[in-house]
Amino acid sequence: MPAPSITFGSLPSGARTAVEAETGSILRIENVNTGLNSPLSALAHTADGVVFLKGLRTDHRWVWTQQREADINPYVTPLAPRLLFHVIADGWDVLGFETIDGHHADYSPGSPDLPKVTGALRELASLPCPDIELRHAEQRLARYVADPADADAFAGNALLHTDWNNHNVLITHDRAHLVDWGWATRGAAWLDPAHWIIWLISAGHTPSAAEEAVAFLPTWASAPPRAVDAFADAGANLWDEIAGSASYDWTMNMLTAARLWQQHRSHSYGWQ
Repeated sequence: MPAPSITFGSLPSGARTAVEAETGSILRIENVNTGLNSPLSALAHTADGVVFLKGLRTDHRWVWTQQREADINPYVTPLAPRLLFHVIADGWDVLGFETIDGHHADYSPGSPDLPKVTGALRELASLPCPDIELRHAEQRLARYVADPADADAFAGNALLHTDWNNHNVLITHDRAHLVDWGWATRGAAWLDPAHWIIWLISAGHTPSAAEEAVAFLPTWASAPPRAVDAFADAGANLWDEIAGSASYDWTMNMLTAARLWQQHRSHSYGWQ
């Protein structure tokens, strides 16, 4: 379940003071309501510009994602916005990022944003996986496949983003930027296009059209078909779990999309 949101003004005074020591005096706060994993999500307007703030309580079960984002940021800019500071004070863990002036990606069929997203997928695939602590795809997905051995096909040494929610993709005039790297993972390079396929189906693409959208990505071309089938099964099981614990319209849409792709893979290849 997403954590309840909090405004910057509701933070403990020590946390606010620590943030303003980095930003300078904050003239105005603009709350952002699209974040799913960060109780604090806001734009801080200062005399020097605008800083995006995201934060979690230090006792939150996902607070480790804050450090993950801080650790990985030097390796993924300019694909990701630059991290300006990371403060831990008065029970809160807060990151401050440069602000990207763009809109959330539109994944619907025919959207002009789609080529920019595939460009981001290509750029990400070209980045070396840094030697930092990352989760491994085969471990993250092992519980969602019928046979744990099937998860071995997800192993690899590519850097993956894994959370292709369109709110995590900001479109500017010339490119797509990826935000929210807390769930960055080490694994097979074709997994990010596979994750994106489910979001494309949820946005209105047929399973075939969603696969065509990634067909020219070199990482996707290298994907073993049976491994993709195993991932489609894992995706359906994963979204079934997510929708079961947080039943919102968007999670149910994602579950429907994942099941449609799973059925498509099964009917198209007949290996399951």
